[in-house]
Amino acid sequence: QVQLVESGGGLVQAGGSLRLSCAASGRTFSSYAMGWFRQAPGKEREFVANIRWSGGSTYYADSVKGRFTISNDNAKNMVYLQMNSLKPEDTAVYYCAAELGRAYIATRVYEYEYWGQGTQVTVSS
Repeated sequence: QVQLVESGGGLVQAGGSLRLSCAASGRTFSSYAMGWFRQAPGKEREFVANIRWSGGSTYYADSVKGRFTISNDNAKNMVYLQMNSLKPEDTAVYYCAAELGRAYIATRVYEYEYWGQGTQVTVSS
């Protein structure tokens, strides 16, 4: 059974940085793609970034491009989201998710089969 556990959230001032981590376990992930999503209060869950486990190709939402970096460590089965130049509008619960390696870049919630429990990121102005 696949398990995804996020960590690293917290409170940070605008302009600051945080690094989120996602520990993946339960199966071999080489054929998967991993994503980060976020959900602010009263809003729908939205795509943030995606990385192919094998090869490491990445894709970002326009709202975070140039500020956030997704990466993975194959040996440790970890996925990271480095968030720089944080803004108050980045405040949300951030979720790690896994999808079974579609032939295209998956950006929709329903395209991901497994989800973590989420970690809160709060950016103060």
